[in-house]
Amino acid sequence: MITRPEGGPRVVVGVDDSAGGRGALSWAIGAARLRGLPLLVAHAAPLPPHVSAAGQLGCGVTDALRASGAELIARVLGDVCGGPPEGVEMTALALVGEPGAVLVRLAGDDDILVVGHGTRGPFSRLLRPSVRLHCARRARATLVCVQTPSFDTILERLAVGDETPGHETGSRFRRLGRRLRHPL
Repeated sequence: MITRPEGGPRVVVGVDDSAGGRGALSWAIGAARLRGLPLLVAHAAPLPPHVSAAGQLGCGVTDALRASGAELIARVLGDVCGGPPEGVEMTALALVGEPGAVLVRLAGDDDILVVGHGTRGPFSRLLRPSVRLHCARRARATLVCVQTPSFDTILERLAVGDETPGHETGSRFRRLGRRLRHPL
């Protein structure tokens, strides 16, 4: 069990190497900074089926999973904000276990639990259960699901920033977005 330094609320975010995980981390850093709360960044890696079936937990697999999780957290933090965020008290944990169950255990009643909302197909959901749905069903904390911006949203933001004369705002970018999404 992870204890809190003062026992107060905190922002708990689950990260992985996906656009949803990066969006969730970005949102969690902003929320922690805005509210003055400590930030707990967690990555949980499930045990491979062959290891858990054989009962080989002492063979260094868990240490390797934790080490790769710590590297992933450092890389994602570097991508999102250039390293550990300034002005935020942060703790990073690389754990072994099912990601949804680990996040539910980490987040207490008064915490804010932040997860990304990924886009996966039905076959992928059969192989890996949804962390977001697991947390929504079982977490006692306030749950925030961060949606990854769609391609049209990104193009609209680019178009609004383009204030050149003779340019109709968003028209060229809208057509480009429609063409890329719906190839003929």
